[in-house]
Amino acid sequence: MTTFTLADLVRYMREAAGEDETSVLDGDISATTFGDLGYDSLALMETTSRIERELGVSLPEETMATAETPDQFVQVVNEQLSTSV
Repeated sequence: MTTFTLADLVRYMREAAGEDETSVLDGDISATTFGDLGYDSLALMETTSRIERELGVSLPEETMATAETPDQFVQVVNEQLSTSV
């Protein structure tokens, strides 16, 4: 089973938003809300879509909507990965 990490999420978020390495995603962002990071629902939908395509996992919108912070997002992805095996 693959484990999805915060570093993985940051990489996907940067790719989806087209951000460079010097963005607001540096440092410990695990408990910061996506809103405080400047990521709206559209940016998160693009991030989620990329993760689904690359990892071959289904991440239902209603499930992902419960994740308000990167740490929660990573937890939800890992839960979905463990059930898709």
